[in-house]
Amino acid sequence: MGLTSSLRFHRQNNKTFLGIFMILVLSCIPGRTNLCSNHSVSTPKELPSSNPSDIRSSLVSLDLEGYISFDDVHNVAKDFGNRYQLPPLAILHPRSVFDISSMMKHIVHLGSTSNLTVAARGHGHSLQGQALAHQGVVIKMESLRSPDIRIYKGKQPYVDVSGGEIWINILRETLKYGLSPKSWTDYLHLTVGGTLSNAGISGQAFKHGPQINNVYQLEIVTGKGEVVTCSEKRNSELFFSVLGGLGQFGIITRARISLEPAPHMVKWIRVLYSDFSAFSRDQEYLISKEKTFDYVEGFVIINRTDLLNNWRSSFSPNDSTQASRFKSDGKTLYCLEVVKYFNPEEASSMDQETGKLLSELNYIPSTLFSSEVPYIEFLDRVHIAERKLRAKGLWEVPHPWLNLLIPKSSIYQFATEVFNNILTSNNNGPILIYPVNQSK
Repeated sequence: MGLTSSLRFHRQNNKTFLGIFMILVLSCIPGRTNLCSNHSVSTPKELPSSNPSDIRSSLVSLDLEGYISFDDVHNVAKDFGNRYQLPPLAILHPRSVFDISSMMKHIVHLGSTSNLTVAARGHGHSLQGQALAHQGVVIKMESLRSPDIRIYKGKQPYVDVSGGEIWINILRETLKYGLSPKSWTDYLHLTVGGTLSNAGISGQAFKHGPQINNVYQLEIVTGKGEVVTCSEKRNSELFFSVLGGLGQFGIITRARISLEPAPHMVKWIRVLYSDFSAFSRDQEYLISKEKTFDYVEGFVIINRTDLLNNWRSSFSPNDSTQASRFKSDGKTLYCLEVVKYFNPEEASSMDQETGKLLSELNYIPSTLFSSEVPYIEFLDRVHIAERKLRAKGLWEVPHPWLNLLIPKSSIYQFATEVFNNILTSNNNGPILIYPVNQSK
């Protein structure tokens, strides 16, 4: 089994991740380029003027089901990274795939002399301006949401959704049928097209792979404005290029996503380690087992005062007396976070399975905390934190963010250098650690 650790660092109030994923190390912070368009430029015999006012007039003349706006461009001049302010010339609010196709064809017709870029923007969660198009056209993908999320039951259930639909709405709708997508991101208020253009990684990825591994079919608008349906067997080169392609090979306008039976409840557990090697060994052990938890993640905690007491608002300690004696001040600790799905009638067997798995781990016994919550509450947990941060004015802040993929062979050396020698204060943003099987 090949293992590697995927690390995301982001400062301020964002998350950071270590996971076991592919045998390489890379940073997912690209330069300030527009990643959300694919410009295949033809050279028409007569091109419109590249003067901004002429381009604006040509955009207004387009026959669209939706509309183009020019006066509210400040609303899409920033992204979640909040480090750049790059207003576009115009915003396309598409009502149909035809609108996006028409816009792409029009930009091709304008030719390279116009320098007009285009960016598909979902929830704007890019970090270095990838969802921005300075003096170009931003396509507001959430305008494309169709009223119907189509769910198909059967031996291989799936859901057909717009690329502009957000994952929390998909979860709510599929739960009505007792179904759910298999793989998630930690934050569900993002669009389908946005996460599928990246990867979509959370604690389920060790079992099901990232979200891009759970897609049956896509509808794409290419850089030439062509509308193409693709899958593993149909236009497969485009299919695999677009998934995780950072918007460089086309715009995702519709997706067919694999589903599985959804549980009603989850048992949500946190335990602490003082030794990174013990922590990483346990993560790797859990994702190597056939019968294991349904979600495995972790995070690094540096010099946090009264840590376990703060957990009590959401979790119950296994041993309240021992937990109250534990001191986190001045320490670098590693939290293993695991979840077991279950239905109410399975509670007893779930407790036995969970107890057996925990007995095989090497965490600090006094730090075992757990909680039982509805499945949807667990999956939407970051949105709860978001509301609290927004109330304090701490959400609209700069979010530098680094993703790293680290092989199992290097993770201990990396952790020793970074966690012990570089990150020495509690002023750093969260550091999340995802263990992922290379085969996924």
